[in-house]
Amino acid sequence: MTIGIPKEVKNNENRVGMTPAGVFELTKHGHIVYVQSNAGEGSGFFDSDYKKAGGLILDTIGQVYGISEMIVKVKEPMPEEYGLVQPDQIIFTYFHFASSEPLTKAMIESKATCIAYETVEDDDGTLPLLTPMSEVAGRMAIQQGAKYLEKPAKGRGVLLGGVPGVAPGKVLILGAGVVGVQAAKMAAGLGAQVTILDINMKRLRYINDVMPPHVITEFSNEFNIRKYIQNHDLIIGGVLLKGAKAPNLITRDMLKEMRPGTVIVDVAVDQGGCVETTRPTTHEDPIYIIDDVVHYSVANMPGAVPYTSTVALTNVTLPYVLKLANLGWANATDKDPALKKGLNIINGEIVYDGIIEAFQDSVFAYKS
Repeated sequence: MTIGIPKEVKNNENRVGMTPAGVFELTKHGHIVYVQSNAGEGSGFFDSDYKKAGGLILDTIGQVYGISEMIVKVKEPMPEEYGLVQPDQIIFTYFHFASSEPLTKAMIESKATCIAYETVEDDDGTLPLLTPMSEVAGRMAIQQGAKYLEKPAKGRGVLLGGVPGVAPGKVLILGAGVVGVQAAKMAAGLGAQVTILDINMKRLRYINDVMPPHVITEFSNEFNIRKYIQNHDLIIGGVLLKGAKAPNLITRDMLKEMRPGTVIVDVAVDQGGCVETTRPTTHEDPIYIIDDVVHYSVANMPGAVPYTSTVALTNVTLPYVLKLANLGWANATDKDPALKKGLNIINGEIVYDGIIEAFQDSVFAYKS
């Protein structure tokens, strides 16, 4: 199979869909891999590295899309890429369709086969291709939150770890999944007081077992959320509904209950955000302020640490890329139930329930 690795075009997205090591494995299995020139430079991988691994370098993104049976990316196609996607082409990347009707419409019209990293799901309910980026984003959420709590960044002027004689900062984490656990680990390591809310008692029991005593758990409901947002300095949104839009757990009116300079980092922004006032931002312009509350909602947070993120992503995507390349998407998804759940759109038809529920009837007029 011919496989294309284009350069990402999303704002400040320095990750790339495949490392040279991944390209080496694909070429070893007899596949042809085309890499757009400088696609990996932001992650520390150069054209010469890909050439040594057996990759073929093409100058433009149009050439890569034009010659490839399968495109392997990191982020969803941007508007400037919509017209490059071809009928029957496999696009394997993070899509997060439920948060973008224009993207969904464009991929329906393209007649491509769209397989989303974020909905590939193992038998135990884990999301193997989302997990490493959730780990990165969860850890980064505390780094970024700590930075924007500083007064020059319009935060409350709180040091999360405190100092002797001064109480540590307080971190509220919504969601006890991968993002929540990694954020809690980082915040606890800094010495902050951490509260995690979730509706899954099994996860809360797990966190109670593995986290230090200054990480406490409570059941998530509106009463408890309203209680904690009044005195916590940093709020992390880490709620995920597989392939669907995230619920708004913090509404616009709740912002007035927070102290000025409170920071919200909404990691769920790719799925629409779990805060009503969330809107996607970029690494160039990462924050905005509403009712004196600082919002950080960069939609590609792991793109700020591209070497770590690209290696971590290739580690988990490569086995699936090999299956798709060796067997074709129909046979590969038939033989692998986890990969089958990654199918979101096939030849202009939505096949994933979460997307159908997110848009209901709004996009179906675009079907052929």
